[in-house]
Amino acid sequence: MKKCLFFVALTLLLTTGASQAQKKFSVYGVGFYNLENLFDTCHDAGKNDYEYLPDGANRWTGLKYSSKLKNMARVLSEMGTDKLPGVGCAAIGVSEVENAKCLEDLCNQEPLKAKNFKYLLLEGPDRRGVDCGLVYNPKLFQVRDVKLVPYIYILPEDSARATRGFLTVSGTLAGEHVAIVVNHLPSRGATSFYREEGGRQIRLVVDSLVKADPNVKILVMGDMNDDPQDKSMAEALVAKRKMKDVPNEPGGLWNPWWDVLASGTGTLQYDGKWNLFDQIIVSNALLDRDGKKDYKTLKLWNYQIFRRDYLFQKEGKYKGNTLRTHAGGAWLNGYSDHLPTVVYLIKEQK
Repeated sequence: MKKCLFFVALTLLLTTGASQAQKKFSVYGVGFYNLENLFDTCHDAGKNDYEYLPDGANRWTGLKYSSKLKNMARVLSEMGTDKLPGVGCAAIGVSEVENAKCLEDLCNQEPLKAKNFKYLLLEGPDRRGVDCGLVYNPKLFQVRDVKLVPYIYILPEDSARATRGFLTVSGTLAGEHVAIVVNHLPSRGATSFYREEGGRQIRLVVDSLVKADPNVKILVMGDMNDDPQDKSMAEALVAKRKMKDVPNEPGGLWNPWWDVLASGTGTLQYDGKWNLFDQIIVSNALLDRDGKKDYKTLKLWNYQIFRRDYLFQKEGKYKGNTLRTHAGGAWLNGYSDHLPTVVYLIKEQK
């Protein structure tokens, strides 16, 4: 029984005061990772996936695909283990995945298969065929409902465009209703307007979740292709920098990564400068607003950028940058151009 309980969640002993008895808490990790082009080696009809075929620009062979799966599974299985050794994350949102078969193959990799990881992916209209998904440990996170909310282009001249939608998963974590919204907003090849519109549309998703259940606890995550202070996040989504500024209402959102980026670190680099596109934003119901550490229901406890030495280049011109799968036309057998992020939720055991 003790072994089973440890697997389900890490038990912490925290002393709340010299005269108070110790309390027991359970901690749960939830993460996000941009897998950087997890493509299989087969053509998907109607999709522009030709560079990831054996005779395509990247010479994407079975060997490369197998290596990519192995590398991604290593990262996903280790995410969350800094605080939850032997357990890891309960659920991880992912982006840049070609199809559900890729996630099936990923979950069949030994580190994830050993934990019986499951997956969710609803294919959308993106021209390259990349989508958002969720991998999860069913012993920790139980799925209630899943839907893909489409990204809507509102300008007439964009009527022929199509991009990733918002994967919205409702489930049960620690006996509570938790909703995870996984996103991949339009790239910086497009103007800020399109990401701002994405932020407004995510805001509508959040509002609809709250309307259906005012007690739902929401995690908005993804590769936003913007930093926390950019308009799409700060103004359109209304994700606040300071917890005290979050509206004390179910749909209020806090973005803890704003100050992380300001401290000089992030999740990807461009021209030697850090950006922090990979964010996990939490709703008001998850906030310990008064700092009393009253964890009778799920609350945000901690958060981190997941870092391991193997995720970085060790030498050459780009030493210190993330170790990618490809760079300059060469196969590096790396991981991703992004680093993962993790939040930790805590709840007092009864």
